[in-house]
Amino acid sequence: MQGLVIKNTGSWYTVRTDDGRIIESKVKGNFRIKGIRSTNPVAVGDRVQITVNSQGTAFITTIEERRNYIIRKAANLSKQSHILAANVDQAFLIATVNYPQTSLTFIDRFLASAEAYDVPVVLIFNKCDRYNAEELRFLDRLTDLYRQIGYDCRCISAVSGEGTNALFPILAGKVTLLSGNSGVGKSTLINRLLPEQNLRTAEISDAHNTGTHTTTFSEMIELPAGGYIIDTPGIKGFGTFNMAPHEICSYFKEIFVYAKHCKFSNCTHTHEPGCAVLQAVESHHIAQSRYRSYLSMLDDKEENKYRDAF
Repeated sequence: MQGLVIKNTGSWYTVRTDDGRIIESKVKGNFRIKGIRSTNPVAVGDRVQITVNSQGTAFITTIEERRNYIIRKAANLSKQSHILAANVDQAFLIATVNYPQTSLTFIDRFLASAEAYDVPVVLIFNKCDRYNAEELRFLDRLTDLYRQIGYDCRCISAVSGEGTNALFPILAGKVTLLSGNSGVGKSTLINRLLPEQNLRTAEISDAHNTGTHTTTFSEMIELPAGGYIIDTPGIKGFGTFNMAPHEICSYFKEIFVYAKHCKFSNCTHTHEPGCAVLQAVESHHIAQSRYRSYLSMLDDKEENKYRDAF
């Protein structure tokens, strides 16, 4: 029997079968897919084959080949990965310039990882109703930067509803991963788009300006116009996984453009003479923040680098 994994609560997976049944399932055996050691060998969005038992639950026996996925290093296991979702059409990265502040390095790492696995990203800047004049100017600079690179940017308020109606046409008929730091308003946005979900939300910590986890598992939520939203727990850092250093520049769109003009084909864009990327950084054709993010990903080979709250 075949189906779609629509929820992951740890050891159990909720599978919607092709004939419309909802069956709680467990993994049979020790799944290892193409050598990837993952904390969650089955991910929300996976197509699977299951065998139903006499108790009405099932074993997942086969995972069908994934067309893509979003993956990061596991939070506390250096050799393992965590797959956020599989078989997605796009990702919405929810970010905030304050309450809490999303670091640019976190944004860039997510974007680069999505590029690596061929997942288009829309940047959703939330809480635009709360920002003061200085924060709004910073937001304008951010959206200008990422739009010039080629990313769709939207500024919204999930609380007031500002800008949220414009998201429906982008979501319709697609499988969309929602991701971001804790506290940026993912659950609030889902409640705004789909009020019947009534997801739990929490206030931001005044002492640390950080969010708290309200979503504790990943789940696919069906949209009235077709497609799904994949709600995921908030993540603190985004350690890149299984990227060779020489590949990283190709996941930064604007760096890749200039890298073609470097003097040496094996240029690392860190110190070499005739490096077109370094020249573009100096002339401000590549943003300093993006270049710093690139360097931080090169450093990921150093043990424990990814553990920091990028």
